[in-house]
Amino acid sequence: MSADHIPEADHTPKTVGAVWGLLVLNTLGSAGAKTIVPLPRSLIQMVTMGALGAAFALALAVNLRLRVRPSAYVFLLTLLLVPSVISSAGLESGFGALFRCARLALFIGTLWLLSRWWDGGVTFVRHHIRMYFAVLGSVAVGLAVSPGAALPELYGGRLVGALWPLTPPQIGQYAAVIIGLTVLLVLGRGTDRGSAAVVLVPSLVLLALTHTRTATLGLLIGLTLAIGSLVLTSAAARRFLAWAVLCAVVAAVGFASALRSWFLRGQSQEHFTSLTGREKVWDALLAAPRTTSEQLFGMGLGDKSYGGLPIDNSWLAVYHEQGLTGAALVAAIIVVLAGVALLRPPSLSRACAIFLISYCAIASYTEAGLGDASPYLLHLAVAASLLAAPGAATPLPTPETPRRRVPRRARRSEMT
Repeated sequence: MSADHIPEADHTPKTVGAVWGLLVLNTLGSAGAKTIVPLPRSLIQMVTMGALGAAFALALAVNLRLRVRPSAYVFLLTLLLVPSVISSAGLESGFGALFRCARLALFIGTLWLLSRWWDGGVTFVRHHIRMYFAVLGSVAVGLAVSPGAALPELYGGRLVGALWPLTPPQIGQYAAVIIGLTVLLVLGRGTDRGSAAVVLVPSLVLLALTHTRTATLGLLIGLTLAIGSLVLTSAAARRFLAWAVLCAVVAAVGFASALRSWFLRGQSQEHFTSLTGREKVWDALLAAPRTTSEQLFGMGLGDKSYGGLPIDNSWLAVYHEQGLTGAALVAAIIVVLAGVALLRPPSLSRACAIFLISYCAIASYTEAGLGDASPYLLHLAVAASLLAAPGAATPLPTPETPRRRVPRRARRSEMT
């Protein structure tokens, strides 16, 4: 993408982009749809964990002096390790809980090392778009190679990853995030329209094929809030918002039936209102008896499931695994980032941060991930990098003016 109108941080090494890509790879997960070429889960886990180890090693190599920037976001994530370790030490969730704690610690350590280059610019936004667009590229290739595997009946004909095991909600999340960020870059003149179209068109198609309601609502609401923060200072934002409202009205009137069908995904009204059965899992989790320690610190890091079924709610997943302490820390993360974003003056960086924070807050109701290494924590890390105050420029040293040597005869003549 072009950056003709917004200066990039020239001092950011290219290795930082590679580290970010490895973090994205680590958070893709190892469970999902059946792929064209069967991939053993153990192999996928080796790849993802190897990516995290390589990310930490590269980040350490490029930041050997361990220079970090103060970050409330990463500090709160570090505190989140405390209830995670306390609850996992009891081994109620097995030795896998301690392994997940080590993974979370390595993930947070890598973010600390990268925080050195968080300067309020859009550098990490560009890294984020490039990496997730590459992931969506693999999904598109799988769809072209084997449409049957990419649109299986097991998922109701929704798009899945046929090359790498990705579920429809994952693909929808990635597509929605890069769509929102790309739109904001166009409005802020951070990229040209041609480059943006290359990202937007296929991403919109893939998002539509996933039939993911959470991602779509998060995209629409997050973009509305982000663009609203630019309305007073950007004519482009005002024009885009006006056209968006007009298109929404026309779509609601002319395509109401098609939109309703896409939104319901063939489900009954009762199944839809119960959030596709999620409420039953939530009610059972909240009704389960817990000791005081389990209420405060949880049961230990697990696979975000209860009774063999996915929890699909970040707040209940954190409560289950890290207790009320973990839930309070995650709430503090959202509140602190949102508060800082509201206090910043209108800018492209602030709008991108508002979009990411809003999207994660909305998705947290039907998706888990805010309490463990996940794409959602990467989204919030980008928001934290956008809200970081620019580093003060180090003044160049002023060269000393050499003293002029005066001959001894001249000094004698001046004295006389």
